[in-house]
Amino acid sequence: MTPLLRELLVRSAHLPALYEEDGANSRLVAVLLDEFAAAQIEDLHLPMPTDSRLRRIVDLMIASPADRGTLEAWAKRAGMSERTLARLISRETGMSFGRWRQQLGVMLAVKWLAGGASIQQVAADLGYESVPSFVTMFRKTLGTSPGRYMAERHSGRS
Repeated sequence: MTPLLRELLVRSAHLPALYEEDGANSRLVAVLLDEFAAAQIEDLHLPMPTDSRLRRIVDLMIASPADRGTLEAWAKRAGMSERTLARLISRETGMSFGRWRQQLGVMLAVKWLAGGASIQQVAADLGYESVPSFVTMFRKTLGTSPGRYMAERHSGRS
């Protein structure tokens, strides 16, 4: 969120429900809507499951993100069938198991990169065999390389 958009939201939250159609408040809302339309949509959404078996899997994945276990392996750890795990994760998150795990990796990568970790370290910590394979996954998910993504976020804060 840009600083302008943030301030417009704060200001508009205090507007009266009914304001003059051609007044200053109307112009403020028009700029707010323009800023919303121009805002970049972030693809950093990770719905968290509520099922206790899935939560155990999530906790294990977060504790050991380099573990590239298969759907079958994770299902066994949780004491359920592959099919049950696939159905549960889809119902609770709206994503396939693979897509959800990839999104978790992206979220962790952004967090670690923002904390100063190198791309090489993040790739290794996520269990990627090579930096290029990590960068390819990141680019496919967020539309840009990790370095450029972080540079754009950093320049947006200054």
